Amino acid sequence: MRHRMVRSKLGSYGSHSRALIKNQLRELVEHRSIVTTLTKAKVVKRFFDKLMAKAVKAANSKDKSESVALRRQINWYLCDRKLTNKLVDEIAKNLSDKSSGFSRIVRIGQRRGDGAEMVLLQIVEKTNE
Repeated sequence: MRHRMVRSKLGSYGSHSRALIKNQLRELVEHRSIVTTLTKAKVVKRFFDKLMAKAVKAANSKDKSESVALRRQINWYLCDRKLTNKLVDEIAKNLSDKSSGFSRIVRIGQRRGDGAEMVLLQIVEKTNE
């Protein structure tokens, strides 16, 4: 029975879902926006917001050992040290005053082949005021 199960299922087995999420996270950090389906975007957004919270904490940390530990946790998801440094040093520095809401989902229409709802998943940039 699936009582109280609220997780989104991506329609595949566990290791494939984990690999898909990691790949989507890497592309999001590298390009700052990706086009994907609504279901995948909702799952990736949840993971990315947790990742960005760690990155902001690592960017603002005065303790070197805490920053290294958080970078290692981030690197487990991204599997690339350059992307980890980009996330912490460039992206998180600009969003250091925020505590949540690091990404947004913008609906862009339906895919022609199967009618799946397509969205643009973006990192929220700091506006220059």
